[in-house]
Amino acid sequence: MFRQGNPRAGTQAKALVLTEGAARHRRVIRAMCALMILLLALVPRAHAQDGQDITVAHGISTFGDLRYPADFEHLDYVNPQAPKGGEMSVWAFGGFDSMNPYTIKGRAGALASIFFESLMESTADEIGASYCLVCSTLEYPKDRSWVIFNIRPEARFADGTPITAEDVVFSYDILLEKGLPDFRAVLGQQVETATVLGPLRVRYDFKAGFPTRDLPALVGGLPIFSKAFYEANNRDFGESSLEPLLGSGAYVLDRMDVGQTLVYRRNPDWWGRDLPMNVGRYNFERLRVEYYADYNAAFEGFKGGSYTFRNEASSILWATGYDFPAVAAGQVLKRELPDGSIATGQSFVFNLRRPQFQDPRVREAIGLMFNFEWSNEKLFYGLYERINSFWENTDLAATGLPSPEEEALLRPLADLLPSGVLDQPPVMAPTSGKRQLDRGNLRRASNLLDEAGWPVGDDGIRRNAQGEKLRVEFLNDSQTFDRVINPYVENLRALGVDAMNTRVDNAQMTNRERSYDFDIITDSLGMTYIPGSELKQYFGSETADISTFNKMGLKSEAVDRLTDAVLSAGSRAELVTATHALDRVLRALRFWVPQWYKDVHTVAYYDMYEHPENMPPFALGNLDFWWFNADKAQALRAAGAIR
Repeated sequence: MFRQGNPRAGTQAKALVLTEGAARHRRVIRAMCALMILLLALVPRAHAQDGQDITVAHGISTFGDLRYPADFEHLDYVNPQAPKGGEMSVWAFGGFDSMNPYTIKGRAGALASIFFESLMESTADEIGASYCLVCSTLEYPKDRSWVIFNIRPEARFADGTPITAEDVVFSYDILLEKGLPDFRAVLGQQVETATVLGPLRVRYDFKAGFPTRDLPALVGGLPIFSKAFYEANNRDFGESSLEPLLGSGAYVLDRMDVGQTLVYRRNPDWWGRDLPMNVGRYNFERLRVEYYADYNAAFEGFKGGSYTFRNEASSILWATGYDFPAVAAGQVLKRELPDGSIATGQSFVFNLRRPQFQDPRVREAIGLMFNFEWSNEKLFYGLYERINSFWENTDLAATGLPSPEEEALLRPLADLLPSGVLDQPPVMAPTSGKRQLDRGNLRRASNLLDEAGWPVGDDGIRRNAQGEKLRVEFLNDSQTFDRVINPYVENLRALGVDAMNTRVDNAQMTNRERSYDFDIITDSLGMTYIPGSELKQYFGSETADISTFNKMGLKSEAVDRLTDAVLSAGSRAELVTATHALDRVLRALRFWVPQWYKDVHTVAYYDMYEHPENMPPFALGNLDFWWFNADKAQALRAAGAIR
């Protein structure tokens, strides 16, 4: 159990005896320094250093200008007068046995990264921008080959000790040494050195030859850990632990019931509460997470008031389940809130390490047998749209034939590309009829498997020349997903595939995913509006055998080279072109069977929460900028609706 206020060994402050004149002199110096920092931060500016024009600013944007000036008072989408207090409670699936979200060992608790801040932070109403949080300003040259961060003197860890440049470099070093393997592999390609220039000044130099467009924001977004706490407590970053590392964020751990409940408490001494980036945010006194073994049990818990906010992912429950008395009485609100964010990339993902999936015709045939249209009508109540692109619901999704600009990127890779990429529209998810088993798709899939050397035997099962069955196992840890997978399995068995839905518990799922011991799983391949280094974690050949994101094990030289083109894009137009080209190739490789998405947040909550009238386009923000209405909560308690 983490105990708040756990002392750091060897950090007892030494008393300093100052004469009155010395104390006055120090106050004057501090005031002058504070004024200089304020003046520096008012507008981005350039100055010469070593023959380079250096920008000093309060934030950085990938392309174009920043939305917020240096003297902004609060984010546009928050309520700066939002009251503080109360609790928001949500649910999580399965269990947890660790509070270290940065290692593959153990299963980290929900919101386990909440303790940590970073030098910079993005917003929910802007794409490609990052603003100073723990830093006050950053400095960088035009080519972004390096960046210097100036840390706020008032920045503190939760135990009251200052955040220093040494903590920042320590955090980078420990992530590089013992962080997630795929993250380490990519970070090691990008950063040459991280250097302490002074107590509150740190510099990152980036490796020559690697695109630097996104790197200042990337290193500025790394979590910051307390070096002194880590060393005093003899921690091993690569191991799981139920005691969190020490961070500087708005919340600290209040209590836990291992595997069942987590409660986070707002730190009353949080150093950053008055920063413009934080005004109107982190309004709840407590955040509580209740764990449930299955989806239906979690819904019953919500109906009984065991937790109070639910982001509904089950279409059948959304359509038919919200008829219980608390909804009828107006005590539980059911709302659809606009969601302008990119689709999640949720899909069935093939494990390309498996021999039966080496032929793309096999993967295409299996994809043909998932009937989205029937599922959407019969199972989802028409709530969803089909995913086709890895950047669905954005202008980054490829459409039509390749443009001349796209072709200029694709043509040199012609020998490496799947067929059709250069002269056909991008691969779309197959369309099916109203019956569960679409006969047209069945015939197409059958022909593909025959061509791929998997004919049907006398027993109705397909085998290859070695007599091996075409076996496909869907690994599934969700009871509610059975209704999606089982009809899919039935369709595949009609095709002659030895298909099955294997139910496992949460821990087994985690272990088998991490050891790549699966045929097909449901995963989310979540992309970003300005694709960057995460592409190498999801799709890079160098991370295929170590990544927690590249679960399919994709290794493609064409994808690697197009990823480099995306990372090297110097303008928004170049980025869109390169991403279109990459999207075409990824879709043509058919390592996924895309599922579905919706453009609204379907949420239900007990009527004691409020949110800004003008919600930002890229975040629901219920744990961030919503707030608690104490009078409404008291009325709910008096009525017995909540505990």
